[in-house]
This record gives sequence, C-alpha cells and structure tokens, in this order.
Amino acid sequence: MAKDEEDLTALRQRKTCLISENKQTLHTPLPEAQSNRLENEDDKQASNGTSCWTERSITPPGAQPPNTILVLLVLGLSFATRFYKLAEPPHICWDETHFGKMGSYYINRTFFFDVHPPLGKILIGLAGYMTGYDGTFPFVKPGDKYGHHNYWGMRGFCAALGSSLPVFAYFIVLELSHSNSAALIAAALLIFDTGSITISQYILLDPILMFFIMGAVLSMVKFNQQKSRPFGASWWLWLLLTGVNLSGAIGVKFVGLFVILLVGLNTAGDLWALLGDLQLSLVDVAKHLLARVTGLILLPLLLYVTVFAVHFAVLNKSGPGDGFFSSAFQSRLIGNNLHNASMPKYLAYGSTITVKNLRIAGGYLHSHWHLYPEGVGAKQQQVTAYLHKDYNNLWLVHKPDDGQDHPKTPELVRHGDIVRLEHKETTRNLHSHLQEAPMTRKHSQVTGYGINGSGDSNDLWRLEVCGGRRGDPVKVLRSKVRFLHVATGCVLYSSGKTLPKWGWEQVEVTCSPYLKETPNSQWNIEDHINPKLPNISLSVLKPHFLEILLESHIVMIRGNSGLKPKDSEINSRPWHWPINYQGLRFSGVNETEYRVYLLGNPVTWWLNLACLGLYAVMVAVASIALQRDVHLGQKRREHCWVLMRGGGQLVLGWLLHYAPFYTMGRILYYHHYFPAMLFSSMLTGLTLDTLLHSADLFLSPPRADWLLRLGQMALLFSVLYSFYIFHPLSYGMRGPLAHEPGSAMAGLKWMDSWEF
Repeated sequence: MAKDEEDLTALRQRKTCLISENKQTLHTPLPEAQSNRLENEDDKQASNGTSCWTERSITPPGAQPPNTILVLLVLGLSFATRFYKLAEPPHICWDETHFGKMGSYYINRTFFFDVHPPLGKILIGLAGYMTGYDGTFPFVKPGDKYGHHNYWGMRGFCAALGSSLPVFAYFIVLELSHSNSAALIAAALLIFDTGSITISQYILLDPILMFFIMGAVLSMVKFNQQKSRPFGASWWLWLLLTGVNLSGAIGVKFVGLFVILLVGLNTAGDLWALLGDLQLSLVDVAKHLLARVTGLILLPLLLYVTVFAVHFAVLNKSGPGDGFFSSAFQSRLIGNNLHNASMPKYLAYGSTITVKNLRIAGGYLHSHWHLYPEGVGAKQQQVTAYLHKDYNNLWLVHKPDDGQDHPKTPELVRHGDIVRLEHKETTRNLHSHLQEAPMTRKHSQVTGYGINGSGDSNDLWRLEVCGGRRGDPVKVLRSKVRFLHVATGCVLYSSGKTLPKWGWEQVEVTCSPYLKETPNSQWNIEDHINPKLPNISLSVLKPHFLEILLESHIVMIRGNSGLKPKDSEINSRPWHWPINYQGLRFSGVNETEYRVYLLGNPVTWWLNLACLGLYAVMVAVASIALQRDVHLGQKRREHCWVLMRGGGQLVLGWLLHYAPFYTMGRILYYHHYFPAMLFSSMLTGLTLDTLLHSADLFLSPPRADWLLRLGQMALLFSVLYSFYIFHPLSYGMRGPLAHEPGSAMAGLKWMDSWEF
C-alpha cells in the first residue's frame, strides 16, 4: 500500500510538473480559477517537501551540501598518504632524471629541449629554488644518490598537487550526484590507490598535469551550477577558473587537449540549450557566447603564450637543447657561437660555410677522410650529418666550372643557381650517383669525390630557396634551402638513421628521389666566412617572439612523433591499462635494492573496470524506464537523471583521456592512463552509490537501509585492506622478490606480468 501511494503521489506530481512547464513555455494565459488551482497545488507540494525536478533543473531538491568533516578527513588522508616516506628513496627514481634535471636548467637559466610544453618544468624549478635547491645536482641516471642536495622541495610540490586530486574528486562527484556518500567513495578510491600515491611522490609532470585537469573539470561543473545566476560574480569566477586550468593542463603536456575538448563539448551543448531558450533574446545569447570565448579561449591562449614568454626569458643561456633548433633561434642564446656574432648577410661564391639540416637533431653536413666500406655503395669518402660543431663541417661554395672564385666583388648565390660544394679539409666535392644509400632503400648514396676541386658532373647541385623565386639571394641563418642533384634529380637528405661503427655512428645523408619539401631535405647556412663581404651583427637576424614560439611547437610536435619504441623496448598497449596488466619499475630490481613499483591498487582498478560495464547496464535500464514513463518515485527519477547526466560527463571524460591513445604511433607507457583513471574512479563512486541506494526497490525500508550500510562498509573495507597489503609497492620494498619465499609480497603477484 505504501508503495502504491508513493507512485500515485509521483504521478500527480509529474502531471503538475508538465502543466507548470506548459504554462511557462507556451506563455498562454490560463483561466483565473485554473491558475489559482495550479498555484495552490504547487504550494502544497512545496509544503510536503516535493518539487518538479527534471533534467532541466540545476540542483535537485535532495542535494546535499559539502560535509565539512568529510572534506577535512579526505584532505588529511590525502596528504598523509602522499607525504609519508616522501624522502625515500634518497636517490633518483625513474623519470626524475629528466624532470629534476630540467628544473635545474631553469635555476641555472640553461636552454634545453623537451617534447612537452614548459609549465610543469617551470613549476618544478621554482619549487626547488624556493626550497633551497641550488640547481647543481647533475641528475645523470636513476639510482644516483642525492647526497646533501635538497630534493624534497620538488618532490613535496608534486606530492601536494597529487594530494589535491581526491579532494577535487570529492567536490566534482558531489556536484554531479548531490550525494556525500558517492563523493566519499570516489575520494576513497583515489586516496588508497597505490598507483596514484606513487605517481604523486616523485619529481614528475603527471601530478601537475592531473591537478590542472581536475581543476578544470571542477570549475566546469561549478560553472554549470551557476546557470540561474548568469554574469554574476560566482558565474564569472568559475568560468575564468576553468580557462586558467585549461591553460595549465595544455601548458604541462599536450594531452591537456583532451580536457579542453571535454570542456568544449560541454560548452557547445550549453550554448545550444541557451539558443533554444525562447525567453532569451539573440543579444543575450551573443553575450553568453562572447563571455565563453573570452574565458575559455582568449584567456587560456594568453596564459599559454605567457608561459612560453617566461620560458624564453629565463632560459637565455646556451645549453644541450641548442642543436634541436634553427641557427637563427640559437643566435639569441648567450654562450652560443652565433650569439652577438657577425658575418655576411647573403651567401656568395667563394664563401666558407656550414650547412645545418632542419629536422630535429638533423646535424651539420659533414665529411672526413674515412671511406665507405667494401660492399656499401661506391668505396668513396663518407658524407654524414654530425650533431656537433666541428672543423670537418666546413664547405667551400664554388661555381660549377671554376675551382677558384677570386673576383674583387664576390657574386651572390641566388635561388636556382648551380653550385659545387667542396669539403674544406679533404678538398673533395659533395657528390651523388645511382649507387644505393647505406641504410635507406631507394635513396642514392652521397659521397665525397674528386681531389682539389676536380671531379665530374655528379658534383653539381641546384640550390633552391624554399618559397623563393629565381634570383632571390640566400640569407644566412634565415633562408631554408634545398640542394637538388643536377644529374639524377634527387634532393640532399638527412635520413635521421644512425650509421654503424664504420660510419662513427653519425647520421646517414642520402639523396632522396622524393622531392616533397620536408625538414629532412631542408637546410640553412649557419656559419658564413667571406672576408670580401661586409659583416653584419646577427642580432638583426634574430627571430621575433612569434617566430620562436612557432618553431618551438614545430620542434615539440616532431619530437613527440619521433618517440617510437626501440627494438629492445617493451611498448605498453592501451588495452593493458584498465586491467592493470603491467606496472612500471620506479626504483630497484633485485632483492638488495630499495624497490618501488608503479601499479594501481588491483581492487580499485578492477572495480573501476567492472563499474564501466555496470554503468552501461544501469543507464540502459534508466533510459528505458524514463522513455516508457514507468512510474518511478521522485527520488528514483532524480537518481536516473544524475546517472545519465552526471555519469555521462564522467564517461565522456574517461573516453577522451583514454581512446585517443589507440591512434598514437609514439611509444606509450602505463602512466599515460592515470588521467583517465581519475574519471573512471569518480564514475565508480557515482555508480555504486546509485546502485546501493536502489536497494529499496527490492527490500522494505529497514532492510534496504541495512543493505546500504553493509554495502558501503564492505566497499570501504575492501579498498582499505587491499591498500594495506599492497602499500609496499608505493612506500618501498626490500628483501626477497614476490615469487621467493619470505617476501613481504608473497602470494600477491596475482598476474604473471607484474614485476615486483
């Protein structure tokens, strides 16, 4: 009887809701008596604690505010688990060798190259500087002891950001589900996840990236809750904070694009709904559009560009990253041989030059006395690309028919001219023929041929300025040029492949039959010596900010695409990640070493995986029930919309941060899944809480409440106990390995692919 009365009440309420919606949307005045009756019914429902909450509403009537005690508990446990044994081990672990070193470069203002945008490394360097680190530790290889160097500040900064992730998860799930228990489940899954702890305790970009991703999602859902107060202070605050966090995410790693896409899709749906609101004028819709363009596009773009401006301003000294960038870029770095140098502006016959390839680490055109070995093309002098500055990189520029160019006024080399390049040290000409290149199939061999400038017609090359016209001069540093072999029509090319020991492990240079303009076939003139021409300061040729910003992104994108798995390197696959198939060694291998192994809490990760399937089933059932207008109670109807709307955003976030990795050709690692894992854990909290609160569908209220509490306790116990038995993965292990007797991890190697 009680259930029938509840259904009857819900049906009456639904009818009243529909009448109220029609009254608002059709703008048709009702008869006074009917209008009074509806208002009285609405008042009656309000007095009974019920309301017309549909998918259009912002906050359901049963929404729970944040519980201060729970927030403090989540915060305390997050910091306790991340800062426990933070200084252990006192040596370099895994990628600390890269990102710790890059933090040192910022402190020392030394230029370097990395495939990621600079914000994360800037913050690591700043954290080290503010906590007393002097930037002198070399960060050579994993296992090197830190000694007296202060490294805890950089680790502590990453741990602090990692500690905020469960707190963010609590507030995000609370906003989406309006349930403190769902928020607490999501936070607990992250607090006691061994993988999340491990990845937060070291000098890495991942906790910084995830901080901005979660900050962007929290700001987005908070902004969505301000729909009833557009253009108010809170509305603007959360909109701008969303933009700030988006710029932070993309400023740390390019995978920040995924959260930008998530926010973009949410914003597009929001604007589409506003466009369909006939109570808003087109001017109002335009204001909403302009505000979002300002907060979510212009502001993040400005902050992102500012990060690079700081990056270039701080790193003003020559360093290990010089060779990845163009000669013009290098001329702005203090200590580089091109900085404040002077040389002739335009290339001329008779000049001594160095020629640099424009691909990443393409090297300088180089030759030496050594010949190609027997069986490798013609046994002529080797021509390679060498990554370092060297006397054997020097070449003389001649006309095709004259070995000595001594006019009083040197003639400039122009686009379309045919030239001959003579190696200064060995006096052999740059030469190609139809013999096959040493390593690249279908390419021709490039050699040094002749003596004292004498050779044959295979020594001639047509010089072309990329994007130039016939007669254009060749600018030192700035012009991109190509050398086309006159006899065969191929183009001078740096393949990027490393030659065997007979080639001194330098880079292969070939003549490519494929004439498409690529960085491999583009070169620029770097050093230029000609005493008959007036010198100019290279400061006038320095690129402006937008040029170096564009070049930096081109180099980073090429660097990312070049991260291919090596022959002996194990490449993690995306399908491995959700099932926790294999982790990563952070420190140590054998029983005498301090071992740390990055692996997610198996109970948490497998529960997340199961809940992805469970969520799909629950959403299907809820959708059918709503579509068929099944008589659901008000509370149950609210749960359905929370599941579909709130859970849908989390599923979309998980997909956007996971699915793209299936399309990537670069090398992949287990830790790439952690941003997606955040969304999966939040979805688990929302899904399980909805499921547990559905117990009253089958049981009477007392028994349903008991089952709810029992389920919550069982879930909490499972997460806590699994954390207890697997916590040595995060906090360090010594002694026998898991498969050996006496090991602290004995019996816990549940999958053969785990390597602890």
